[in-house]
Amino acid sequence: MKTLLTQLKSVMMVVLLVGTTSLFAQKAETRNQNYNLGAKINEMTLTVGGILVVATNDGLVGIKPTESQPVFVFNNFGKLKPEETDFIPNSPYIVVSQGADSKFAGLTKTKRAVINYVSGKVIFNSETDNWNQIYTCNVVLPQNKLIVSGIQKEGDKFEKMAPKVAVYDLGSQKLDYSFFLDKPGRVGIAKDFSVTGTPLMLKDFLIIPTAQGLIAKSNTGDDLWTTKIKGVNWMVADATEKEIYGFETTSNGKNTRIHKVGSNGAELWKDDRKVQGIVSNFQILPQGLAVVSNKSSGGSNSVFAASDESEIAFLSASTGEDLWDKAPKTKGYVQHFYVQDDGILFGIQSGGINKISFDGKTLFKKPLKTGENIMVMADSPQGLIYITSEDANIVNLKTGEKVWDKPLKYKRASSVASTFDKANNRYLIAADGKIMAIDANSGNVNDFATCDFDEKEDPNHMEIRDNGVFLSSSQNMSLVNFDGNENYHAYYKSPGRSTFGKIVGGALAVASTAMAVSMSARAGANRTGFGGTNDLSSYNDYGKEAKRAADMFSSISSASFEYLATRFKATAATENAQFILTKLDEGVGLVKVNKDSGNVDKQIVLKDKKPEYEVDELGGFLFYKANDETIYAYDLKG
Repeated sequence: MKTLLTQLKSVMMVVLLVGTTSLFAQKAETRNQNYNLGAKINEMTLTVGGILVVATNDGLVGIKPTESQPVFVFNNFGKLKPEETDFIPNSPYIVVSQGADSKFAGLTKTKRAVINYVSGKVIFNSETDNWNQIYTCNVVLPQNKLIVSGIQKEGDKFEKMAPKVAVYDLGSQKLDYSFFLDKPGRVGIAKDFSVTGTPLMLKDFLIIPTAQGLIAKSNTGDDLWTTKIKGVNWMVADATEKEIYGFETTSNGKNTRIHKVGSNGAELWKDDRKVQGIVSNFQILPQGLAVVSNKSSGGSNSVFAASDESEIAFLSASTGEDLWDKAPKTKGYVQHFYVQDDGILFGIQSGGINKISFDGKTLFKKPLKTGENIMVMADSPQGLIYITSEDANIVNLKTGEKVWDKPLKYKRASSVASTFDKANNRYLIAADGKIMAIDANSGNVNDFATCDFDEKEDPNHMEIRDNGVFLSSSQNMSLVNFDGNENYHAYYKSPGRSTFGKIVGGALAVASTAMAVSMSARAGANRTGFGGTNDLSSYNDYGKEAKRAADMFSSISSASFEYLATRFKATAATENAQFILTKLDEGVGLVKVNKDSGNVDKQIVLKDKKPEYEVDELGGFLFYKANDETIYAYDLKG
């Protein structure tokens, strides 16, 4: 996943340009907003909502470029370390943490706050709610709730240090209900009721994983049931919410135990199921439970060390027993994992694609050999298209047979640009200094055009325009007409890699959001979040992903989520331009270059040799750190 995200970033990153006569003829734009924050700026983060969150020596500041004053200023906890600020995926929320975690609870004070960066409101602050210790603080979506555990002060006392759980509604900013995990004032040896993982919020009740076991409470905080299943890290329920699976990392941190309980707390499996490695993907299917776990050697060279690879298992939902006599060999980490009507399709990071039926039979005649780093696995009218750093092909999803007689091979590339030319019914793939056209029906390959980018760059983005095929990389952009002749090629020398800012474009935000949706069903994410399935995406269907993100946000009744939905329903403000950092006559600056003509429509002089900036391509704004305490905002539209 990390490799895929890196690829997505390279695809959408703003490019650097230098050097045409028309570039220097453009008038430099003046800033639209000037924000003096009064404290040293340490870090800038562009959120999915287009609000820039700035970490300063005093705290956090939120900047909305259409407003002259910050949306919020949060200095309650003072200077924050990067790890103390958590941007909750698929939401307008930031969780701010300060102090020791639950392992040291009682020794030092812990503080938590939740900020809605769209509305600018601090919707929870442990200080003002009299929480002296916070063990866990979880935002739960799509329910739009906050679940907090810890020690809360009541009057002048701490309820004799009894651990407590409180559920807040993030929309109304009000407490729904709260309850104690242990009886206040209980006499005897103290028990450890620390919360060990993410609570599971269901329609009718809440399950809290603790060091003493699972504790279920009604939506009013009344006791329902408890179990002795201790140390669960995360949970997931089936669609009926009558069967709940709990995942516990073993004490050595190398394996996972899976438990199953009913909605009444009864243990539904005779014994828990142990799988090797840490579960990275889990899906409940009508035929059983699909489980992917990653094993790691930890860098050990011992013959007894685990291999660095994934295991795929398919378990009986009723007993937990493995339904497959022989698990498929991976010989590497599973990079792609998709559930289809007839079985499970998977791709390995080190190379290879295979498909296995729900009863454990291999559906492909033999495992498909591919190059390393499978950048793309997607559905197309002709079958499964895959693109790696070394080759590409389309295969029949039923048999695994290649549609193209020979895979398209090229030198190993860090990025490969591709698209589908619908009008001419062909795939276009750029690698090895040329664009290759593959007929969608016959699979015949022809050299379509040359693609000689300076600074030895490979194109990392390709799209079909009305007047041709557009390609770009960090320092180059080009438009080739549909006959393969070059309309223009613009190369702009890099002023140096050190000048790159951290840039998150709108289209990247769409891709990142869609990825986060699918990742929400995986280990380590909020198990009560948006439950995506492992569906195979359609090739090049970016609009579908944007709509999916917009629909996801719209599903929550909240003005802030509606604001996020509106952003993703809108056409990107900069879909017809590329933003490029370059060296201008007056110093380093950003230019807006038209994709169809190659002309520079706008330029912004930054002067700084190593500028720090963020570009919101969806909204069409540039944020620039002008000095240690000041942010400029520029409107890139028009």
